[in-house]
Amino acid sequence: MKALVCEAGDLEVRELPDPVPGKGQLVLDVVACGICGSDLHARRHCDDMADAASAAGYDDFMRSGDAVVMGHEFSGTVRAAGKGARTAEGTPVVAMPILRAAARQDGVQLTGLTAKAPGGYAEQVLVQEALTFAIPNGLSPTTAALTEPMGVALHAVRRGQVAKGQVAIVIGCGPIGLGVIAMLKAQGVRRVVASDFSPGRRALAEQMGADIVVDPGEQSPYEVYDEKFLDAPGLLELAVGSMEKLRAVPFLPWQHVFRAAELAGATPKGPVIFECVGVPGILDGVIAAAPVYARVVVVGVCMGEDRIRPSIAINKEVDLRFVLGYTPAEFRESLHLLAEGAVDPTPLITGTVGLVGVAQAFEDLGNPEAHAKILVEPRG
Repeated sequence: MKALVCEAGDLEVRELPDPVPGKGQLVLDVVACGICGSDLHARRHCDDMADAASAAGYDDFMRSGDAVVMGHEFSGTVRAAGKGARTAEGTPVVAMPILRAAARQDGVQLTGLTAKAPGGYAEQVLVQEALTFAIPNGLSPTTAALTEPMGVALHAVRRGQVAKGQVAIVIGCGPIGLGVIAMLKAQGVRRVVASDFSPGRRALAEQMGADIVVDPGEQSPYEVYDEKFLDAPGLLELAVGSMEKLRAVPFLPWQHVFRAAELAGATPKGPVIFECVGVPGILDGVIAAAPVYARVVVVGVCMGEDRIRPSIAINKEVDLRFVLGYTPAEFRESLHLLAEGAVDPTPLITGTVGLVGVAQAFEDLGNPEAHAKILVEPRG
């Protein structure tokens, strides 16, 4: 088969052996595979990413000296099945990019991000049947290839625990930020603010359902609603004023009323902010600008070292949550949200290329006015 191999930062189409399915595995003919920001980063910064993965206990992330077939956002049709697999040949499917390696000692690997599990920038890819899902409702396999990044977005939204009446603010409208906007609206969140310097990305944010879209160079995303978020002086005034009113009522067990209000969720809340940029300095800037009691969900992956000022987050009681990936249930739910029309990711698809066009596509994705998501069609 033909595959696009990344080695020492170079991208080259090579002829590789066809994959052979092991027990409980399938071989797919790849229909489409999205180019992810993680792939762009891994091409140039894989050693830093490998060090970070190793710190979490995963030692097989690709390094610059490895020859790796990248691509983990793919759809395809079943070509062959290994022992015990029951999915019929020709079935259109998507699969989570996690694979049990052929060598038992190699364990479970991340498809497309290690030399031990080649990915979807290839005519064929090996997948685990237990993590494979048939594409329902006649959904286009090309659209279904976006299941994986939309699963990342759904997981981030779930981890954000956004109440329907809360304000959600998305900082950065690249593909993942746009996915977060779509999933927020699919979950019924009524007020979604999107912020990006790029006019093209702001236009896409509107298409994906953002209620208010701002250029942060001209307007703060924290000041676009009439709702006044608390600052430190406001919080102090609320504390004193509330206690004056509670204790002014004779014989009122104010502490029980206070506790009941807490349990009922009547205490002040800030917005839920999704940081979807992932470059040094952004997280500290979000914390500095965030209102009191904000929850910050860190979705963007910062490749290098970064710094924050904890004292600012402490003074505001900012809640920081870091997210990665999705669960199998979230992956399946994302697929069905696409298939049922609850989420339409097609505005994100701004180009398609064959294997020979991937290297140029990597460069083109550096221009936010030109592209959001480019799909690779290995057989196209």
